[in-house]
Amino acid sequence: MKIAITSIGQQLSDRHDPRFGRCDYFLIYDSEKGLQKAIRNKGQDASGGAGIAAAQQIVDEKVHVVLTGNMGPNAFNLMKEAGIKVYQCNAASCAEALELYQNEKLTELTQPGPSHHGMN
Repeated sequence: MKIAITSIGQQLSDRHDPRFGRCDYFLIYDSEKGLQKAIRNKGQDASGGAGIAAAQQIVDEKVHVVLTGNMGPNAFNLMKEAGIKVYQCNAASCAEALELYQNEKLTELTQPGPSHHGMN
């Protein structure tokens, strides 16, 4: 299973970013292979539609789960259509976010957060 974690850096030890569409990186962790890679979020520099660009990137990576703080309605709906589960997380580090998920201590988002309309 592939898990995407919103991050400010490229390592699991880096700070977890609560923003989805405007995070710097997505850390992709493969729970079956133990592999991790960091991909730069294409949505972070978008003047609008950051969440949609970020969500499409996650879909293209064939991710199953996203760990983030918030997700706007457009991105949330794309995740829902793709069958990707989104969990709310306010961890200090990406490693902590992953540990919280693995220990089933995160809540699945059932509805989107507010739309940000291009705000940073």
